Amino acid sequence: MNILAIGDVTGSIGCKFVRTHLPHLKKLKHIDLVIANGENSADGNGITPTSAQHLFDSGVDVITTGNHSFRRREVYDFFDRQEYLLRPENFPNGAPGHGSCIVDLGRLQVGVINLMGVVYLESLHCPFETADRLLSSMPAITLVDFHAEATGEKGALAHYLDGRVSAIFGTHTHVQTADEGILPGGTGFITDVGMTGPIHSVLGVKPELVIHKMRSKMPVRFDLAGGSCHMDGIIFSIHDKSGKTVSVERLRIQ
Repeated sequence: MNILAIGDVTGSIGCKFVRTHLPHLKKLKHIDLVIANGENSADGNGITPTSAQHLFDSGVDVITTGNHSFRRREVYDFFDRQEYLLRPENFPNGAPGHGSCIVDLGRLQVGVINLMGVVYLESLHCPFETADRLLSSMPAITLVDFHAEATGEKGALAHYLDGRVSAIFGTHTHVQTADEGILPGGTGFITDVGMTGPIHSVLGVKPELVIHKMRSKMPVRFDLAGGSCHMDGIIFSIHDKSGKTVSVERLRIQ
């Protein structure tokens, strides 16, 4: 089966780009399941019920998030109600929502786990221990979105889970890496799948605002850039019975 993971969708401009290009891409690449990180899908940061539903209606099956999961209070109830909207599982007990799901495709089941790194980010529960706890109840085909800052932490978790999950893909940095491949145990991996949003930007934000922030050291409202967009993604082709990745294809659509 073919599973597409889409990099951090940024703002309404990114959501619209997904809606424009995803249906054709699914047909062209024979995609069985789509996972997209949507933690920045709302204009101005975070995710809202509106931006999440837009992604679902555009053909996304599972939405993962990260350190901006709870920026917008209006999404808290939606996290609790929507089975396929995930937040990192290693948030403290009592946080809205949940960090894993199982999608029933009829002929087989696919598990999705959302974890967040702890290096240079929030001090959450250990992602390694959290993964160990979840895996006993997940199906043979299981993918992990590891929302983390440090490349070393992403690589370490990938090797730790090698042979125990079908694939692990990094999100958060908004910069697509060129290290996609298959680890010795059959787990597909890429350090960061990238982002979906404006091309001429600094991680989706108007460049002049980021420049002003870095030069002045004063607070600046980060408004999203406009113009042409791109969509970063990766396709993991996974063996139906073994759950191992057999091929990996990195994508950038403009």
